[in-house]
Amino acid sequence: MKRITYLLLTTFLMLAFLVISNPISAQEPPHPPTTGHGSQGNQPPGGGAPIDGGLSILLALGIAYGTRKALKPEK
Repeated sequence: MKRITYLLLTTFLMLAFLVISNPISAQEPPHPPTTGHGSQGNQPPGGGAPIDGGLSILLALGIAYGTRKALKPEK
Protein backbone atom coordinates (compact mmCIF):
# COMPACT_ATOMS: atom_id res chain seq x y z
CA MET A 1 0.00 0.00 0.00
CA LYS A 2 2.85 2.34 0.87
CA ARG A 3 4.46 1.73 -2.53
CA ILE A 4 1.24 2.49 -4.44
CA THR A 5 0.73 5.70 -2.46
CA TYR A 6 4.30 6.77 -3.21
CA LEU A 7 3.86 5.98 -6.92
CA LEU A 8 0.59 7.93 -7.14
CA LEU A 9 2.04 10.91 -5.27
CA THR A 10 5.14 10.97 -7.47
CA THR A 11 3.06 10.74 -10.65
CA PHE A 12 0.74 13.52 -9.48
CA LEU A 13 3.68 15.80 -8.63
CA MET A 14 5.35 15.21 -12.01
CA LEU A 15 2.13 15.98 -13.88
CA ALA A 16 1.49 19.07 -11.76
CA PHE A 17 5.02 20.30 -12.45
CA LEU A 18 4.58 19.84 -16.20
CA VAL A 19 1.22 21.64 -16.26
CA ILE A 20 2.38 24.55 -14.09
CA SER A 21 5.86 25.03 -15.60
CA ASN A 22 4.69 25.56 -19.18
CA PRO A 23 2.94 28.96 -18.64
CA ILE A 24 5.65 30.12 -16.25
CA SER A 25 8.48 29.65 -18.74
CA ALA A 26 6.73 31.42 -21.62
CA GLN A 27 8.69 34.35 -23.04
CA GLU A 28 8.12 36.89 -25.73
CA PRO A 29 9.73 36.10 -29.09
CA PRO A 30 12.99 37.92 -29.82
CA HIS A 31 12.92 41.14 -31.80
CA PRO A 32 13.55 40.72 -35.51
CA PRO A 33 17.04 41.69 -36.64
CA THR A 34 17.44 45.17 -38.09
CA THR A 35 19.34 43.87 -41.11
CA GLY A 36 18.28 41.05 -43.39
CA HIS A 37 18.88 37.62 -41.93
CA GLY A 38 18.54 34.63 -44.19
CA SER A 39 17.02 34.63 -47.65
CA GLN A 40 13.63 36.11 -46.65
CA GLY A 41 15.06 39.15 -44.90
CA ASN A 42 13.29 39.06 -41.54
CA GLN A 43 13.79 35.57 -40.14
CA PRO A 44 14.96 34.87 -36.60
CA PRO A 45 18.34 33.18 -36.25
CA GLY A 46 18.15 29.41 -35.97
CA GLY A 47 15.17 29.00 -38.25
CA GLY A 48 12.04 27.19 -37.18
CA ALA A 49 13.49 23.86 -36.01
CA PRO A 50 10.84 21.97 -33.99
CA ILE A 51 12.10 20.38 -30.78
CA ASP A 52 8.80 19.24 -29.30
CA GLY A 53 8.71 15.81 -30.98
CA GLY A 54 11.99 14.66 -29.46
CA LEU A 55 11.17 15.99 -26.00
CA SER A 56 7.80 14.26 -26.00
CA ILE A 57 9.38 10.93 -26.90
CA LEU A 58 12.05 11.28 -24.20
CA LEU A 59 9.42 12.24 -21.62
CA ALA A 60 7.25 9.24 -22.50
CA LEU A 61 10.23 6.88 -22.34
CA GLY A 62 11.29 8.33 -18.98
CA ILE A 63 7.81 7.87 -17.51
CA ALA A 64 7.64 4.31 -18.84
CA TYR A 65 11.07 3.48 -17.41
CA GLY A 66 10.25 5.00 -14.02
CA THR A 67 6.94 3.17 -13.85
CA ARG A 68 8.62 -0.12 -14.73
CA LYS A 69 11.29 0.40 -12.08
CA ALA A 70 8.66 1.32 -9.47
CA LEU A 71 6.40 -1.65 -10.20
CA LYS A 72 9.12 -4.27 -10.76
CA PRO A 73 9.34 -6.61 -7.76
CA GLU A 74 12.59 -6.44 -5.85
CA LYS A 75 14.79 -9.53 -5.78
